[in-house]
Amino acid sequence: MTVEPFDAVDVIRAKRDGGAVSEPALRWMVDAYTRGYVSDAQMASFAMAVFQRGMERDEIRVLTDAMISTGERMSFASLGKKTVDKHSTGGVGDKITLPLAPLVAVFGVAVPQLSGRGLGHTGGTLDKLESIPGWRAALSNEEMFAQMQGDVGAVICAAGSGLAPADKKLYALRDVTGTVEAIPLIASSIMSKKIAEGTDALVLDVKFGSGAFMQDIERARELARTMVALGTDSGVATTALLTDMNVPLGLAIGNANEVRESVEVLAGGGPADVRELTLALAREMLALAGQPDADVEKALDDGRAMDSWKAMIRAQDGDPDAALPTARETHVVTAPADGVVTRMDALPFGVAAWRLGAGRARAEDPVVFEAGIDLHAKPGDRVTAGQPLFTLSAADEARFPRALEALEGSWELGDQAPETGPIVRERITA
Repeated sequence: MTVEPFDAVDVIRAKRDGGAVSEPALRWMVDAYTRGYVSDAQMASFAMAVFQRGMERDEIRVLTDAMISTGERMSFASLGKKTVDKHSTGGVGDKITLPLAPLVAVFGVAVPQLSGRGLGHTGGTLDKLESIPGWRAALSNEEMFAQMQGDVGAVICAAGSGLAPADKKLYALRDVTGTVEAIPLIASSIMSKKIAEGTDALVLDVKFGSGAFMQDIERARELARTMVALGTDSGVATTALLTDMNVPLGLAIGNANEVRESVEVLAGGGPADVRELTLALAREMLALAGQPDADVEKALDDGRAMDSWKAMIRAQDGDPDAALPTARETHVVTAPADGVVTRMDALPFGVAAWRLGAGRARAEDPVVFEAGIDLHAKPGDRVTAGQPLFTLSAADEARFPRALEALEGSWELGDQAPETGPIVRERITA
């Protein structure tokens, strides 16, 4: 019988009392938990100690590397071109990956966008794309490499189970023990998968505001700095943009409707905020890939990004020209008076879309592709009495009452347009 070199209780006590856990002990704790020697109860206790006491930069680096070491590491060195990825901390109406990946690929850069599914009010990129007839998320490593190496260049697909398996186990535990918000645990969770993925460079879209994971800009800034440091320490060129998520991003919240909006952006149109953030992230990604002067705006407007999108969708058996699902039932909310939209809180709109069927309460639940919300006005827009403000869509009208309940008090009309800042608030580098 193997004698374990450390005791979980000692590791828990060290962190509970505010000390730093040694590198060997921390690596052992992650490995022992992954193979089942350290129990869920012990790891939950350790996670709570981290939540309350925090971790030093070097501890977070070791924790992240230990999580990577529980699985496989990919390498894109054989592609013969730069690889750059983007990760968003998620928000309401955040469909930026869809136009961004094909736009960046126009410039001969490989974009390995390993994405996830939605849970709760934040939509999953794969769920949105699966509303396109025929499109498939599951690719083998060989298919993924071939797609990036060839003319397509970009791939959006499901991450394999072999990347940082410790994270999958720890993530589920954090979800049920009130330790989700611990910055060292969020940062190591995100970055363990991104570093294991093997990309040369990474741009982080860290959101703050009512519809974001981090509602407070100070905490979002701390998370961004922690993740940039982790990437840099691991040899991945990493930068972050802090972006505003107090108001839904764009006009579409859902799955199929977000694909429609993304295609509008790829056609040179779409809502100004979605276009602005897509261009900002593309510039950041291409700068890290050695092309700081790439004219991303021209590539959106002259049709090259759209051609890249269609090639990417076809490569994964999707039909980019097929009709997307539309809802059988709709409910329109109109303006009760003349005025200016002064407020539209993102979170209630995300919750309402989720209640309409656009999201899932449990990982195994299906999503309704056609469910969601389309906004017809946003803060700063002047409306007249009876003018549509937003339309709810669902497969079943029985879903409307609870969605409308979520939206009570989430928006208001006034006399003067609110002051609005830029969507990108800060750029964070190592």
